[in-house]
Amino acid sequence: MTISALGRVGFMDEAKRRLRMSNPLHLLATGFGSGLSSVMPGTIGSLAAIPFWLLLIQLPWQLYLLLLMFSICIGVYLCHQTAKDMRVHDHGSIVWDEFVGMWITLMALPVNNWQWVIAGLVIFRILDIGKPWPIRWFDRNVQGGMGIMIDDIVAGVLSAGIIYLIGHYQPM
Repeated sequence: MTISALGRVGFMDEAKRRLRMSNPLHLLATGFGSGLSSVMPGTIGSLAAIPFWLLLIQLPWQLYLLLLMFSICIGVYLCHQTAKDMRVHDHGSIVWDEFVGMWITLMALPVNNWQWVIAGLVIFRILDIGKPWPIRWFDRNVQGGMGIMIDDIVAGVLSAGIIYLIGHYQPM
């Protein structure tokens, strides 16, 4: 590990120390602590979103959609405030955006079974990590809480579209 990489790790650890899990904004922004994982926090956050999705799918789709829109709106604020408190824009431990992206992705499942959930998770993570256009454009050009959220929202919409097409043309 280079000296600059060691400095970055120390800086990121320092940012994590600024989190207060007793603060509801920090608790939500870190996906109830799932984003604090030292290994693949975005993927762990995406996995942690699934049990909450299992609750959401019990609701009528209109209420699911309303809660999703509320989660986006509140997410912009809580991600912005948590990043400000941590003094790092889009720190890896902020995973509320992954929660929302997964909930968008999983809305498009043709059947609610574990194979489709895994497919949705894999497609979402590939798009979220790889950031192809237009996801990359949003990631680079939108700042603040909206900037933290928007790339995952777009990745979720694209993932949902891919899942829909796969389910329509190639049912599992």
